[in-house]
Amino acid sequence: MTHQHINLPHRPGNFPFSDAVMVNDTLYLAGRLGLDPATRKPPENVEQEVRLIFDGISRVLEQAGLTMNHLVFVQVFCSDVKLFDQFNTVYRTYFQEPFPARAFLGSGTLLYGCRFEVQCIAAK
Repeated sequence: MTHQHINLPHRPGNFPFSDAVMVNDTLYLAGRLGLDPATRKPPENVEQEVRLIFDGISRVLEQAGLTMNHLVFVQVFCSDVKLFDQFNTVYRTYFQEPFPARAFLGSGTLLYGCRFEVQCIAAK
């Protein structure tokens, strides 16, 4: 079994995890937050936070030689499930049907006051 650790260049902080790990033909992506790179805080706009998350996921996938079309599972942690529809409005702009399998979970408080954290699995 081969392992390849993927990390985006210029990662802020010295956190004890990789952005993703490729095991054979499966890529496991760590949870992503939608933090504004300038302030390191979530933006006030919900849609912008979701875009920051999926732009980050896209960059990690690209680093591994994959695209959003390679995602097979997406797990969303949400601090307030009332944001489900707003999340989905942006989510749909990043995918073409058929969509990956997905879980959307109410989670309570998330790091840095974020409303969402998203982790994924992609396959070649």
